[in-house]
Amino acid sequence: MPTPTPPPAPPLQIGPHTVRPPVVLAPMAGITNAPFRTLCREFSGGKGLFVSEMITTRALVERNEKTMQLVTFDPTEQPRSIQLYGVDPVTVGKAVRMIAEEDLADHIDLNFGCPVPKVTRKGGGSALPYKRNLLRAILREAVAGAGDLPVTMKMRKGIDDDHITYLDAGRIAVEEGVTAIALHGRTAAQHYGGTADWDAIARLKEHVPEIPVLGNGDIWSAEDAVRMVRETGCDGVVVGRGCLGRPWLFSDLVAAFEGRPDDIARPALREVADVMVRHARLLGEWIGDESKGVVDFRKHVAWYLKGFAVGSEMRKRLAVTSSLEELRAGLDELDLDQPWPAGADGPRGRTSGNNRVVLPDGWLKDPYDCAGVGEDAELDTSGG
Repeated sequence: MPTPTPPPAPPLQIGPHTVRPPVVLAPMAGITNAPFRTLCREFSGGKGLFVSEMITTRALVERNEKTMQLVTFDPTEQPRSIQLYGVDPVTVGKAVRMIAEEDLADHIDLNFGCPVPKVTRKGGGSALPYKRNLLRAILREAVAGAGDLPVTMKMRKGIDDDHITYLDAGRIAVEEGVTAIALHGRTAAQHYGGTADWDAIARLKEHVPEIPVLGNGDIWSAEDAVRMVRETGCDGVVVGRGCLGRPWLFSDLVAAFEGRPDDIARPALREVADVMVRHARLLGEWIGDESKGVVDFRKHVAWYLKGFAVGSEMRKRLAVTSSLEELRAGLDELDLDQPWPAGADGPRGRTSGNNRVVLPDGWLKDPYDCAGVGEDAELDTSGG
């Protein structure tokens, strides 16, 4: 007998915003800017939720020029979602109030999941939930300052296997009025290595049934996303590295959650090349300089070409192009009739793990004491 088609997934409710299907683009530094969000949104038919790359609260409050560009949305983006990073409750509160009062966004997500050293060494990102009282103070300021805007948070399981924080953090979030929680099923020490712990997502859902829980980690295909919801009971999924060089994954996700699992995109290299050029063009238009847009696009080249038969010299050449004409010419030299390669749906992006987490001195001595954490711990630049 054929496998029955799964029923369409129920929508996700983020405050007043109905997200149908329950699919969210994860904030990724230097990746999920307006051009990439545009591509993902086009492939999804406008369905889902697409979050900005990480914005530091200090840079926003100080109206840093680059930051103000990062919080500028295309008129077609609805709802507008900003992810904030902050360590000081006062600065976080100021940033949230600024967003609410100046109508800069419709939804605010708080970053408690970033594992990179420049963030954790300041006590931010995935290091912060270990300090329970500090987490509570930040959430309280954010929710109070947001007014009618929903506030959500994204976090990891903890710092490492000896310092697991996600259940305590989830309960604090509920008590402070957070609207939804996304959990990446890894610790900070794992970075992106190993296998994401989906069982932790299920445990968090059982622990905080009052609000939606979204799962994140190891979603490389639409089938993975549907399986995560089925196995963990989570209310939706957050997709990060799986869509690198593959914005059409959001077309697959919509189809799968709407009960059309066979409507999977398998673009030939010709279609991929067209998306690459469009991505680079959008970046140039967004930055205001074609050459800078193409240079910024270079990081995406290897992701888009994953699995295709492209020689190493040509890969290197495409990764140093400086104009749309040069990029297009190089792509046109390839065998553009190549079909979508087997195995290209698998893991992509960095996978290193078992890292020592860089923390402020004495951070682990007391999970409640917040002494020494203040405004000077804020990063002054955005992009995580």
